[in-house]
Amino acid sequence: MNDTTNKLTLANKITVCRILLIPVFVWLTLDYIRDYQRDEAMEWERALACLVFALATISDAVDGYIARRYKQKTELGSFLDPLADKTLLVSALILLSVRFKDGSPFAQLPLWFPVLVVSRDLILLAGTVLIHMLAGKVTARPRIVGKCATFFQMVTLGWVLLKVDKPSHEWALYAAGFFTLVSGVWYVFDGAKQLNTVEKRQ
Repeated sequence: MNDTTNKLTLANKITVCRILLIPVFVWLTLDYIRDYQRDEAMEWERALACLVFALATISDAVDGYIARRYKQKTELGSFLDPLADKTLLVSALILLSVRFKDGSPFAQLPLWFPVLVVSRDLILLAGTVLIHMLAGKVTARPRIVGKCATFFQMVTLGWVLLKVDKPSHEWALYAAGFFTLVSGVWYVFDGAKQLNTVEKRQ
């Protein structure tokens, strides 16, 4: 297996397709919200937006499986995959959290949820940049809690898009919040250990 190649593998092509689906999802959702505000809501737009969101979410598991199964892990994929995940997640978070002046057809997410998710990712990004500057290399250790956080985040957003009534989706919301917080603390701990190792070498 060559982890340094930037070859556009099948797994990478699927990731690129996922990235291209994101603006389609945003456009469909925004258009549905606009039509709702005009009392002209077209449910096919919401259904299509849900389908696009589902395809993008499922493709994340598919390209990950292909990369592992057929040894297609690349540096390009390690960059594109989290970029696709975070862009899709943040786009949906913003669309479902913003308080639109003329109302929204979706149940709005509580403000603490997007603040928690975005804050964790910004802290991780800042930590990654700092470690890279000091050590020249960042050792990323995927954690099961991080995967659980992403899973429940996507479930929460998907259920809101599907207009699943409260309190049915709230368990996923609180599970997402819990795992997001725990994974954030864990990743910060991992980053601190790497920084401590760098200081000892110096």
